[in-house]
Amino acid sequence: MTRGLTYHAAVAALEERGRFGIRLGLGRTKALLRELDHPERALRGVLVGGTNGKGSVLALAGSALRAAGLRVGETPKPHLVSYRERMQIDGRPIAPKAFARLVDEVLPIADRVERRLGPPTEFELLTAMLFKWFADERVEVAVVEVGLGGRLDATHAWDGGVATITNVALDHMDRLGDTIPKIAREKAAIIERGDLAVTGATGDGLAVIRRRARRVGAPLTEAPPAPLLAWDRDGLEVELPLTGRTRVGLRGRHQAANVAVADAVLDSLGVAGIAEVGADARRGGYASARWPGRLELVSVGGHDVLLDGAHNPAGAAALAVALDDLRPFLDGGAPGPLTLVVGAMADKDVSGIATALAGAGTLRGGRIIATQVDLSRAMPADELAAIWSRAAPEATVQAVADVGRALDTAVAGATGPVVVAGSLYLVGEARRRWVDDPAVRDPEVASR
Repeated sequence: MTRGLTYHAAVAALEERGRFGIRLGLGRTKALLRELDHPERALRGVLVGGTNGKGSVLALAGSALRAAGLRVGETPKPHLVSYRERMQIDGRPIAPKAFARLVDEVLPIADRVERRLGPPTEFELLTAMLFKWFADERVEVAVVEVGLGGRLDATHAWDGGVATITNVALDHMDRLGDTIPKIAREKAAIIERGDLAVTGATGDGLAVIRRRARRVGAPLTEAPPAPLLAWDRDGLEVELPLTGRTRVGLRGRHQAANVAVADAVLDSLGVAGIAEVGADARRGGYASARWPGRLELVSVGGHDVLLDGAHNPAGAAALAVALDDLRPFLDGGAPGPLTLVVGAMADKDVSGIATALAGAGTLRGGRIIATQVDLSRAMPADELAAIWSRAAPEATVQAVADVGRALDTAVAGATGPVVVAGSLYLVGEARRRWVDDPAVRDPEVASR
């Protein structure tokens, strides 16, 4: 018997599983999928792991696949405004009623699995739901992003035929290991016998990925960054083997690495007999690709505002370069200083993030507002401000604990562009306030 959950009750029921935390392992996810009659076996596609760039590769490859006329299932994460963003077909989030129906279906199954294997986590239930939905909706190609690591991540209960690792850097060291080779081993484990593998990794991470691919007999394509030809306020141009000079609709020169990986993924999907994506579809898909909250440019109060969720040192370093590259194109090139609103989770390498991002020349003499989202993991605004005062001594730093007031303060006092960064939770709050996106507008909660 179904419980007839409303959408908001379904979200609450799923998020309530968050009390079980992150529990790596495949047993519970495989049991959930078995109870659902193995929907994942009806799906082929690519599993995308890596430290940074997973979402960009997802956005670029998914956009090109859609341009080729294919029905594509994607799993961007985490969500910024609506939980439904985590499950998308053809670029559109799942409908509220369909989401509630899936939660209604998996909750009784979770109770049965719990008796044998312990309680499934929120992410494990979400993973089972997305494979069920993709199979029911007859998705032709699934593009699935790994949650954490790879070897024991819930998404690794599925093998779509192509396995991709964007890169390897230090992050989640408490769970994945404290060195690049250790982290790479966890990520490389998604490469299975019979797969085609793609990577943009270098150095010690690449060496580990090569060994894994050889061990399981998986042909490995190594995709170095595409030659960067030009950039402007709305994207960049690169050189690609099939399409030549190609426009990419994502900002930041680091996207030259991500589009090279995405292009190699499309090649591998073709070799595997999963999907054919020609030159015209790739050109159109890469040019129209969008990735909300990642160097996303919006206009607020007459100012250009960049939203970016850089939340580890490697991501912050990429953002620092992008800010210097983009500064001449923002606010009409007006000379006013940059304003940065920053938040961070206390369990991240906050000092490393601040040091990397403070390397942006355009931040010198700028204005930094430290804030904190309403989460127990969030670093208090005053502690974050102290870290930034040390990292950027030439900047004016203040702490504004309330996120709404921090965002208002940033725009009201700006004489140049504004950047919101350091936490995807913070970016989500900014996007909820400043971007009216009908696709992620959830139903109103019924009044009592």
